Amino acid sequence: MLSSSCLKENPWHKFPFTGFVAMLSAIITLAIDSIATSLYSKKRRAVNPESDQEMAVSTTAGNHVHSHHHHGSLSTKDGVDGKKLLRYRVIAMVLELGIIVHSIVIGLSVGASSNTCTIKGLIAALCFHQMFEGMGLGGCILQAEYKFLKKAIMAFFFAVTTPFGIALGIALSSTYQENSPRSLITVGLLNASSAGLLIYMALVDLLAVDFMGDKLQGSVKLQIKSYMAVLLGAGGMSIMAIWA
Repeated sequence: MLSSSCLKENPWHKFPFTGFVAMLSAIITLAIDSIATSLYSKKRRAVNPESDQEMAVSTTAGNHVHSHHHHGSLSTKDGVDGKKLLRYRVIAMVLELGIIVHSIVIGLSVGASSNTCTIKGLIAALCFHQMFEGMGLGGCILQAEYKFLKKAIMAFFFAVTTPFGIALGIALSSTYQENSPRSLITVGLLNASSAGLLIYMALVDLLAVDFMGDKLQGSVKLQIKSYMAVLLGAGGMSIMAIWA
């Protein structure tokens, strides 16, 4: 969108703003991810300073860590220690934020569009797109071991953001012109920002964690199969971009 012919030659065609904004978004996401993890870690140590020491002792002894709900400390179960659980929760929250922004922008584009052919293609691509995003987010939420209420809230916001964007687009359709410079710049910058955030989350917090984990590191054959699956998925999503 930022390279559209409807935009002025200078500066939009002189500089690759899409890639630049995506890069900035990825760096900002890294900062948020790092700072949020640090703050949660400090809060956890302040509330329960003996938890890390106890965790290390129990892990060395080969004991399983059971769930505790005292003094606001992070609950752990199935051998998932507090640090991992904290990371899972930060990842789930940041990923939810990125998907919400992205979904609203997509919904806005669908709702404001007056071209029937464009809408059909967008809806078809949107169904697949949201399904895979939901699967990824759902896995992160499960790993975070939130209580039922928080899981329900996160699932609710994921489910309603795209319809909300569509409704907003329909409401603004009388004044919103998808080919106007202001609309192209706004939607283009938001798309680039969410793209950078989601690329960072996918590569750093999701794929890298899995590929560097014990299960995949223990089998080169499984790694190759996993890489093939990743490339196949990326190729499929790229093909869907033709209609989106």
